[in-house]
Amino acid sequence: MKQICVIGVGYVGLVTAACFSDLGNKVIALDIDEEKIKDLENGIMPIYEPGLKELVDRNVQAGRLIFTTSSDEGLEGTEFVFIAVGTPSGVDGEADLRHVAAVARTLAMGMSAPLIIVNKSTVPVGTGDWVADIITENQSNPVAFSVVSCPEFLREGSAIGDFMHPHRTVLGSLDREAAEKVAQLHLPLRAPIVITDLRTAEMIKYASNAFLATKISFINEIANICEELGADVKEVAIGMGYDKRIGHMFLDAGLGYGGSCFPKDVQALAYMAAEKGRHPQLLRAVMEINDDRRRFAVNRLEEMLGDLKGKQIGLLGLSFKPNTDDMRDAPSIDIASGFFNKGATVKAYDPVAMQAASTILPDIEMKPDPYALAEGCDALVIVTEWNEFLQLDLDQIRKLMRQPIILDGRNIYNPDKMKSRGFVYRGFGRGYNGTITEEEGKAAATTAA
Repeated sequence: MKQICVIGVGYVGLVTAACFSDLGNKVIALDIDEEKIKDLENGIMPIYEPGLKELVDRNVQAGRLIFTTSSDEGLEGTEFVFIAVGTPSGVDGEADLRHVAAVARTLAMGMSAPLIIVNKSTVPVGTGDWVADIITENQSNPVAFSVVSCPEFLREGSAIGDFMHPHRTVLGSLDREAAEKVAQLHLPLRAPIVITDLRTAEMIKYASNAFLATKISFINEIANICEELGADVKEVAIGMGYDKRIGHMFLDAGLGYGGSCFPKDVQALAYMAAEKGRHPQLLRAVMEINDDRRRFAVNRLEEMLGDLKGKQIGLLGLSFKPNTDDMRDAPSIDIASGFFNKGATVKAYDPVAMQAASTILPDIEMKPDPYALAEGCDALVIVTEWNEFLQLDLDQIRKLMRQPIILDGRNIYNPDKMKSRGFVYRGFGRGYNGTITEEEGKAAATTAA
């Protein structure tokens, strides 16, 4: 049994700690937030992630997972320390490394035996060297240590499965022996292990996320063209995806990406490039296209509904993606603000994210279910593609609405079926030019009357 200390019990840190303990290691999860640690000791999770509570509870009961605010307790007898603290975006898109620096200083002053320090947080290229310098400069008594980069590739909503069944494990270090010891921790996962130098490993994470974000912005650009030419972007994506060089994943047109990784990482990579005198024009285009999707959604509903002043608009979904309550850079934030700025009243329903959203969007009226949301609405906007929205009684939804208008920001419904049910329906890139037909206009007017 190896002893591991994971510093930071946010999304990445808590999942990492729980999964490593489930592999049979003793894991001490360390954080300076006393309230968060107390909640975890009482079985209260700080985030929503399917299966996480059960995993944490099982390993706490088995004595393999311990929560603490004491760095002395976290480091005593520990061989591996995983740094998993936040690295939010700064003013210009650069990564804010103040928490990483604080951890490095704590390690420098607290280590009494050799350590292998593993950067799990997403950090700019060169951070591993920087962390090593901070530790060396702050050690009162020199103790041997090595720094390894092990970037995470967890998707919110499927993080436990992603940890336990990864596509690959990436490790980077100037100390090959240290990297191989970290590789031993990951052998039970039975996935390819790539060992390289520190900076290359750090770059692999940014390049991976930037590429996936590029796929999303690319298909949204294609969606815009499809609308003008009368093609259906969903069918286009299916046809493209059968090419093994392209694949089907991340080719869903709609409101674009959000969350804690893609927006931050693309910005940070563009910042790093610009700082070195490079012109990251593709990355900037990816970000611009993604930002445009949110404005486009507001403008599209205005085309469908007319003047939004005084209208009631319902948002189906608030979190940036299904199976999470994460509101970081969620499209719903910008879309709701856009509707408010047009004078509309905004209501919303989300299966798990309403509490988190209420502090960010206090002017939104939260509803207990989709049917309560639909009542009296002039339009519904599908913002998050939760599976339960596919099972709605759409006839009942239409009867409850003031006007049967749906803007599908995730293209989850079939346009022809929605029209046959009496809805004025629009998705993104579904083979039309954004205008409402005379027949649809009459349907909306009749329902409104």
